[in-house]
Amino acid sequence: MGKHAIGIDLGTTNSCVGVVANGVPIVVPNQWGDNLHASVVHFPGGDRVIVGNEAKRHVILDPDRTVWSVKRILGRKSFSHEVKKAQTFCAYQIVESENHAIRLMIDGQLFSPEEISAFILREMRNLASAYVQEDIIDAVVTVPAYFNDNQRQATLDSGRIAGLNVLRMINEPTAAALAYGYGRELRQRVAIYDLGGGTFDLSVMEIDGDIFEVLGTAGDSYLGGDDFDMRMTEYLVDRYLRDTRVDLRQNRQSLQKLREACEEAKKLLSVHPEVLVSIPDIFVDRGRSMSLEYMVSQKEFNSLVTDLVQRTFKVCDEALGAARLHPRDLDGVILVGGPTRLPLVREAVQYYFGQPPNVSLNPDEVVALGAAIHANSLIQSGAARGGQIGSAHLLDVTPLSLQIATVGGYTEMLIERNTPIPIERSRIFTTVRDGQERVNIRVYQGESNREEENVLLGYFDFEGFRIGYRGQARIEVTFSIDASGLVHVTARDLETGLRQRMTVALSSALSEDEVVRLSQRGAGMELANG
Repeated sequence: MGKHAIGIDLGTTNSCVGVVANGVPIVVPNQWGDNLHASVVHFPGGDRVIVGNEAKRHVILDPDRTVWSVKRILGRKSFSHEVKKAQTFCAYQIVESENHAIRLMIDGQLFSPEEISAFILREMRNLASAYVQEDIIDAVVTVPAYFNDNQRQATLDSGRIAGLNVLRMINEPTAAALAYGYGRELRQRVAIYDLGGGTFDLSVMEIDGDIFEVLGTAGDSYLGGDDFDMRMTEYLVDRYLRDTRVDLRQNRQSLQKLREACEEAKKLLSVHPEVLVSIPDIFVDRGRSMSLEYMVSQKEFNSLVTDLVQRTFKVCDEALGAARLHPRDLDGVILVGGPTRLPLVREAVQYYFGQPPNVSLNPDEVVALGAAIHANSLIQSGAARGGQIGSAHLLDVTPLSLQIATVGGYTEMLIERNTPIPIERSRIFTTVRDGQERVNIRVYQGESNREEENVLLGYFDFEGFRIGYRGQARIEVTFSIDASGLVHVTARDLETGLRQRMTVALSSALSEDEVVRLSQRGAGMELANG
């Protein structure tokens, strides 16, 4: 390990990188002093790729070759709701690959979402390396607390493609709590209200000096600031259609211009009572140029998104229920994510929790700072082991239940949601017919007892045991969830004590060969930041 390790908040809209320099955790700026870097990747042609705020300018100028909000489709299958929605709104082409995986088609070349995310992670690494004047490879990368195993594995693969040694993945709310409480010797129960660009999480945590324990967590991986932008976009599209009889949905470039303008208007509405959305030449047809100009008030905007804000409190109910606590039992509420700057969100949070939220921390930077503290502690202690980070202990939980398929389309619970991690559970499996050569197990994450209502993690085939009559072979299968929230499976033949061959077929994961190939391809491309 080197002298430094970084903490990366890989966000849907923006990413941020932190490092502990001279004993002080800081957010690393780019050469223009920007602490936030757009999670946007642009392919100008050849072997060049542009990442960050400069790339964001091409979302409108060259939408077919500019990828944004890739985190919302990272680790998802082609038939998922989020991928279908992205195919509607995004100008870049999203296509189906093997096993329902997805790829992005740019200039006839296929890129996986993991590879796109890797360009962003590599840029964060380069910024930090230039800042401390050392080639940094060690990193802690944060993920939404409600990410499932497919999404976590995809994030880990992104880090490996970027040339990073990912010491640990930690949940974003946990990182925020670490930044809030590390070194302060607090004795508090707090809620981390994390509303990002693509996801919402609520984690209830107990901070007891150097111990940071998650008491309960819940989330909605289909809810974030992007959805606020879409609501305003759809509202203005319908309004424009009524006024001009022109449907902007039929032109992706026009729609993208409006979405970008709505994102900026949303930010301005956090400090202004009304905002002018003005887009010259939003639509050009047969030489006829048309503009769009509407005034949007804070009241109008609030009416569009109130139900989205209310959805966050259903998640809060779940997390508090898991922790067996009431809002009045909490000592504080910490806001994370840019959308929490909106007055509507802050007022609703204050009403629900019965106290003003803590706004002392920068909601855009707190996760990266916590990850940097975590990363620094790991390298200072010499290894990434257990849950210990220097003088602090992180005690996290698994946000989703782990289940296995049984018969008739039903599932059996192995590890319940909100169980402390790392953890492992074992089950004994056997053959159900004479001469059976392999045992197949399907593993899911989710809360339903029906297969189709959960997320399939993969198929696991075990073979190589002694073939005999039904019930003779007995195989002990151990399922574990590590400190990064990743699921692992091992198998042992109880007759011989030997571990058996295990074939894992994950529906959308990259193979080891693909990770190596994409890492080499990425290293050969010229990375330009913005």
